[in-house]
Amino acid sequence: MTGFGRSVTSYTMPLAALAMAVAVRASGLSVDEGSLNVRVLVGALSSAIMFITIFVVLDHAEAVARRVGEPYGTLVLTFAVTAIEVSIIVSMMLHGENNPTLARESVFSTVMITSTGVVGMCLTLGGWRHRKQAIVRQGTSAYLAVLIALSVMILILPTYTQTTDPGTFSAAQLGFVSTLSVVLYASFVFAQTVRHREDFVEGQAHEAPMRSASHESVSVAALLLLSGLVGIVMLAEQVAASVEDTLVAYQVTQADSIVGALIAGLVLMPEAISAVRASLNNELQRGLNVAMGSACATIGLTIPAVAAASLLTGRGLTLGVPSADAVLLVLALLICNVSFSTERTTFLTGMVHIVVFFTYVFLTFVP
Repeated sequence: MTGFGRSVTSYTMPLAALAMAVAVRASGLSVDEGSLNVRVLVGALSSAIMFITIFVVLDHAEAVARRVGEPYGTLVLTFAVTAIEVSIIVSMMLHGENNPTLARESVFSTVMITSTGVVGMCLTLGGWRHRKQAIVRQGTSAYLAVLIALSVMILILPTYTQTTDPGTFSAAQLGFVSTLSVVLYASFVFAQTVRHREDFVEGQAHEAPMRSASHESVSVAALLLLSGLVGIVMLAEQVAASVEDTLVAYQVTQADSIVGALIAGLVLMPEAISAVRASLNNELQRGLNVAMGSACATIGLTIPAVAAASLLTGRGLTLGVPSADAVLLVLALLICNVSFSTERTTFLTGMVHIVVFFTYVFLTFVP
């Protein structure tokens, strides 16, 4: 795509998504009523616009991120991705019958994709090109500590609580754990941006090209980013209805785990590309910041938002993962701990993550 074409798309798609969302709401078209052909057409068009807009929005987020610098730039990308994921999960939770495990599957998939797939690609491709790459051990250890605490507390602990059925929290437990998640993530952000900022920035500065046009101001990019996010959030309900209707029509088994993986993969795809590009440019720490930051924010922010929706609407929420998924989760976190225990990585380190990632993908379809 030429620079002109990219510029036109970056300006038009966020506005197109917002206009499409407003038009659907203004028309009074219901996701459950009306002509099936019309609903399918609107759902397909909404999905296409939302899919493209996700890439464009994250492109603007990265443009803003490059201007504000690290580690603040990583937070821009992380919050953009988290807002998109929360909107999709909540919309699918509230559409149709109660779907208590969707949030769990999406969050679990996000952690597995980032900690094994994205990190694996960063370490493998970056290590292959540059032989060895340096990381800031203090920063990656902080990411990993937060991720381990949140993952075990949210995805494993509910299986062993006794107040309610296995895999679930009571209302008091859910509110308590959600509050702790927000407090822990807020503490992490404070450490990352204020108190221990140097632990998350590479010692060597690597010059990387700006992805957006040089004349585009931060304010314009931020405005387009906000417009695109609002459009995506408003379109999420229509897209969620189309996905669920399709799965029901084709009687797809393991629907929640597959849909959760698809949601995580769709939302993380642009961010994964950004992380891998940073690794290839010998900015491995920035790539790890993007990947691990998404995993931490997904649990620290997405789960409290979904929990609030569950408590307000009275819809059930199952968070405890099955035993096989728990084993994979612990394995992924253990490998990350080993990989980040030194200050240098090679392509072999990344291959270990890739193997676990393929195991996760295979077991998603063949449990």
